[in-house]
Amino acid sequence: MNLKEFAAHIGLSQTTVSRALGGYPEVRPATRERVLKAAAEFGYQPNISAQRLATGRAGAIGLVFQGDGRFGPHASEFLGGLSGRLQTDGMDILVATVETQEAELAAYRRFAASRRVDAVIVHTPTLRDRRIALLQELDLPFVVHGRSAAARPFAYLDIDNYGAIAAAARHLLDLGHRRIALINGYVENTYARDREQGFRDALEGAGIRPPPTLLAYGAFTDEAGFRTMQRFLALPEPPTAVIAGSMMSALGAMRAVRIAGLSVGRDISLVAHDDVFPYLSPDNLVPTVSTTRSPMRAAGERMADMVLKLLQGTPPEALQEVWPVELVIRRSTERAPE
Repeated sequence: MNLKEFAAHIGLSQTTVSRALGGYPEVRPATRERVLKAAAEFGYQPNISAQRLATGRAGAIGLVFQGDGRFGPHASEFLGGLSGRLQTDGMDILVATVETQEAELAAYRRFAASRRVDAVIVHTPTLRDRRIALLQELDLPFVVHGRSAAARPFAYLDIDNYGAIAAAARHLLDLGHRRIALINGYVENTYARDREQGFRDALEGAGIRPPPTLLAYGAFTDEAGFRTMQRFLALPEPPTAVIAGSMMSALGAMRAVRIAGLSVGRDISLVAHDDVFPYLSPDNLVPTVSTTRSPMRAAGERMADMVLKLLQGTPPEALQEVWPVELVIRRSTERAPE
């Protein structure tokens, strides 16, 4: 049936039905629920082009990735959760890839001018992120995956990066480790600063000041983890334990340990931040890997919910969440060698 027939069937105007399906905030929740229930019952699928014309919405969410190697398995998992949730509301995703930050800012300006998207999701924020200020200036709705300093409140979803790495460091300290290394992300990113602060505070609480040689920053890739671990092992006093900021980095670090003729767990303890990839389980590695768990796909799903609520009129300050991170102990962490 078409919109006119469907609206007549449930006794509402075409405008009310269209706005209810489009998520407009002025539609009462009870009415929206009634329309959605009837649409599911009768298998009604709105004409997307007509609906977008009627509501003035693009029906799409925008994301911009810098093409410098940061679009990897983490982004794929996040997009899987995001798109799966948005599809249930008939929303699409428009993805742009750029080479520089200036090009990314220009992409947001194009999004706003062309009205091709209703909102955008900003990922991996820096301490004072220019993208947030620009989007607020453009009045383009957005949700940030992470946190940053800003003059006005904005919607965000983050994890407790500080607490996650602090808990991992305290676990290693409890096992008797004193030379602990950290493989961190890019230093300008907020999450990397929070992780380093959690790491430092945990060690300094035990009377240990980590030397600069045991801190590394960069991309979360197998190759970067491998090269960083090789550098750690070549130190006059190599670490007895390492915290890897990603499972991908941990894989490279484990490979470097094996090539050096050492054993993960017995000689070098390892904790990885685990974004819960379906194709890479820490329970299936040898040895099984201790992790701080943070499912990236679930984050994508939740951020889809948040951006839809933002478009329905929920104020940004009511859409701010920080998820706790669970520490899961497995075989890769053992007592420090004598």
